[in-house]
Amino acid sequence: MIIWLNGAFGAGKTETAYELHRRLPNSFVYDPENVGYYIRANIPGAMTKDDFQDHYLWREINHSMLKYIASEYSGTIIVPMTIVNPDYWMDIAGNLINEGLEVHHFTLCASRETLLKRLGGRDEGKDSWAVHQIDRCITGLNKNVFKEHLDTNNLTTFEVAEMISLKLNITLTPI
Repeated sequence: MIIWLNGAFGAGKTETAYELHRRLPNSFVYDPENVGYYIRANIPGAMTKDDFQDHYLWREINHSMLKYIASEYSGTIIVPMTIVNPDYWMDIAGNLINEGLEVHHFTLCASRETLLKRLGGRDEGKDSWAVHQIDRCITGLNKNVFKEHLDTNNLTTFEVAEMISLKLNITLTPI
């Protein structure tokens, strides 16, 4: 099973992923951003794009890696990654689903104010890339392909993980 945690930067994806991982035996956190860093480090500067998701290769590698891990690993794969472009989502998760893999998608949502506060708490200045993506993310994640939305405004990471476990009918170890 793959649990994909989507949402704007600051919505709580990574913290929730690691809380689930900590409390879900036989789980693994897969970070698609690492592929983006690899691509950026290994192509000529003239080929670099502002968002590494715009490289088809990024989507192709992540699809292949997730498919490979799922074929060899019997545990739960947890993927914290913002994707707001429906075509990019289909290139990775849509293809995995079409190939018969079990992908559960949750979009963690929070207000613009909450996102700014959280990003500020991790030293993301008001001119950071993540802050500049908030409106694009909020708008893009409202598309039907990115439903099921979980409001994280007033929830702790523990509570978000618990909510996901209830929706998936999985048991998390007690803290």
